[in-house]
Amino acid sequence: MAEDMTLFWGSGSPPCWRVMIALEEKKLQGYQQKLLSFEKMEHKSKEVMELNPRGQLPAFKHGNNIVNESYAACLYLESQFKSQGPQLIPDSPEEQAMVYQRMFEAQTLQQKLSDVIYYTWRVPEAERLESALKRNKEALTAELQLWEQYLQKMEAGSYLAGKSFSMADVVAFPVVAYAVRFGLSQDRYPQLGLYYSLVKERPSVKASWPPHWLQNPQGMDTLKDL
Repeated sequence: MAEDMTLFWGSGSPPCWRVMIALEEKKLQGYQQKLLSFEKMEHKSKEVMELNPRGQLPAFKHGNNIVNESYAACLYLESQFKSQGPQLIPDSPEEQAMVYQRMFEAQTLQQKLSDVIYYTWRVPEAERLESALKRNKEALTAELQLWEQYLQKMEAGSYLAGKSFSMADVVAFPVVAYAVRFGLSQDRYPQLGLYYSLVKERPSVKASWPPHWLQNPQGMDTLKDL
């Protein structure tokens, strides 16, 4: 079953990581995989471009089916293997609505996180504006506070959409973990800190933890002043 699957991925990439978590949750270990280096531009190689003309990771194939967008790949895996492993999208309309809401809100969190972390990488030094970075940080702070409020309303020990681990966690946890890796204060955002501590111990997350994070546990301090 999993032998018919191929995944090209990059270590620490939230989109790649969420697909790997979904594969683990659906008991699809044993798929073919190749870890590529973003720094060496291996995601632009011919073998990746043949699967994903955008030259982006993840690049995922199941049999003759190619599903490269991470959200699409996760939803595809749940649809094709719904009875295998835990059900990641509940049947109840109320619960399903919450899962989908948090799933797609995670895109906003990821974008605002990227706006801060990658500002100095994407903008040439001569063109950088302190005011722009300040605006990005303020927008990210507001977004993080919103997620704090969401989690405060949940029962103790809950995941993003309820008491059960769901697709919302599959897609959003890598973004939260990325923020922590870049210095997000778990004291300043205690609900996100508790959520991070809860989910990082899940077997699917531990099995797919970014290898270069294991090799170098010390993260960065980009977000320390948020």
